[in-house]
Amino acid sequence: MEPETTPTNLVDMLDQLIRPEEPVPVSMRPETWGWAALAILLLLLLGWGIWVWRRRHRANAYRREAEQAIERAGGDPAEIALILRQTALAAYPRTEVAALSGEDWLAFLDATSETTLFSKGVGRCVAGAPYRPSEPVPDLAPIAIQWVRTHQPHRSPRRRRHMAWPGEVS
Repeated sequence: MEPETTPTNLVDMLDQLIRPEEPVPVSMRPETWGWAALAILLLLLLGWGIWVWRRRHRANAYRREAEQAIERAGGDPAEIALILRQTALAAYPRTEVAALSGEDWLAFLDATSETTLFSKGVGRCVAGAPYRPSEPVPDLAPIAIQWVRTHQPHRSPRRRRHMAWPGEVS
C-alpha cells in the first residue's frame, strides 16, 4: 500500500477537485400562459397602432398634395386660391364650402385654422385672385401652407351604435 500524499501546494489541491456537471440549459420558452397572452396582446396593440397610423396617413394625403402644389405655385394668388378651394372641398362638406366667396370665403379660412391673416392680412388677395390678374405675392405661400397644415377637417357623425326601439327615448 502506497501512502497517500497530501498536497503541499495550491496547484496540487486544485488538481484534486472534481469538475461539476454542466447544468441543464435554461429554456427561453415561457412556461406560463400569461407570457403568451401578453405577447398576443402586444402584437394586437402593435397591429392596431399600425392600422391607426396608416389610416391617418391616408386621410392626410390631400394635405401633402396641397402643400406640394402651393410650393410649386410660386406665390401666384390665383393658383393658391384654387388649391385652397380644392383642399377645403376635400376636407369639408361641399354644401359648406362651394358657395363661399369674397369676405365669407376669407372668414371661413380664418375660422377653420389658427390664423386671421386671410381676412386681415396678406391673404386677402385670394378672394379676388381667380377673377383678375395679379402679381405674385411671396408672403402668401407660407400662410396658405399654414392653413393646409392646421385646418380642422369636418368629421362626419358616427353611426349610432344603439338603435332606438319604438316608444324609446333616444
